[in-house]
Amino acid sequence: MESLCNVLNKIKPYLAMVSLQFGYAGMYIVSMVCLKHGMSNFILATYRHVVATIVIAPFAFVLERKIRPKMTLPIFLRIVALGFLEPVLDQNLYYLGMKMTTATYSSAFVNMLPSVTFILAMIFRLEKVNVKKIRSVAKIIGTAITVMGAMVMTLYKGPIINFIKSGGAIHHGTTAAESMDKHWVTGTIFVLGSICSWAGFFILQSFTLKQYPAELSLTAMICFMGMVEGAGVSLIMVRDLSAWKLGWDSRLLAATYSGIICSGIAYYVQGVVIRKRGPVFVTSFSPLCMIITAILGAIILAEKIHLGSILGAIIIVTGLYTVVWGKSKDGKYSETDEKANALQELPITGNARSVTVDDGINGIAKIVTIPASNSKTRFLPPNA
Repeated sequence: MESLCNVLNKIKPYLAMVSLQFGYAGMYIVSMVCLKHGMSNFILATYRHVVATIVIAPFAFVLERKIRPKMTLPIFLRIVALGFLEPVLDQNLYYLGMKMTTATYSSAFVNMLPSVTFILAMIFRLEKVNVKKIRSVAKIIGTAITVMGAMVMTLYKGPIINFIKSGGAIHHGTTAAESMDKHWVTGTIFVLGSICSWAGFFILQSFTLKQYPAELSLTAMICFMGMVEGAGVSLIMVRDLSAWKLGWDSRLLAATYSGIICSGIAYYVQGVVIRKRGPVFVTSFSPLCMIITAILGAIILAEKIHLGSILGAIIIVTGLYTVVWGKSKDGKYSETDEKANALQELPITGNARSVTVDDGINGIAKIVTIPASNSKTRFLPPNA
């Protein structure tokens, strides 16, 4: 039973991130349907965080009332920035880019997210890279492979693969007509802008959690700030008050689904995993969302799937596995480092003496002592 619990604890971050990719894929499809029916992307983003705030805030208030840290001005300013980076800037840029292209194309381009996050994490020293270590080389190569797969999906189309012939046949004419109206260059720029904003959100969230380690409360405040800031942007960009009307249709479904799953739950789960594994681990699972979205897009929206998309997906999964393998090795070495740090200084009473300790990995570690009655022990690594 104990070994089973240990296995479950190890795979929980993986299961959580894979589950989130299914949630994001559903959000892309539902949002695309909603936007095609004329809903403003600014209003959709605002309603999304209204729902998220209503759902998450009560849980945060009750469950974290005893552990919630004191709010300070620097933390509040970071929350304001977090509320703008993802809820406002990232989501609106992504919705605009998706309207100008397709759901499958946009989700494919999001595969650049792990690379951008990895670069930012190295700049801010959240990721340590040592080219002499296999695990670091694996993360670099995996990131490059992921980018390569995304480029294959984007630049190489190839023949159309008709998994669902009836759906493609019904919408063949409209799909061809719609593709002529797509503003691919502008849409791609918007999606790239959203990726940079999303990567910045993960990095800032990682720093904020170190000073404010209450994931639910932080999630609720990010959603609230996103709601307030998004409402201000929406009132400026959309002057027609009738556009805010909701009915029992795709608009309400998109706002509710994306608010609960992709803002409320996603922010919380990502915060928990970021504290344990870092922002690069979280973003490395985004390629899975593209594959799921491509399948759902073909079934529900009758979007065409090309051979290039399939080949790119295979390459992306290969890169994803490589990055995750490198991150898993990072986790093992970090646990060893913590044990080593715990032995940095050990008090000694009585006569001083020399002791040797096996570090469990590299052989024998040396402990050198100073001959004094109240001296402290200095732990030296094997290569010291």
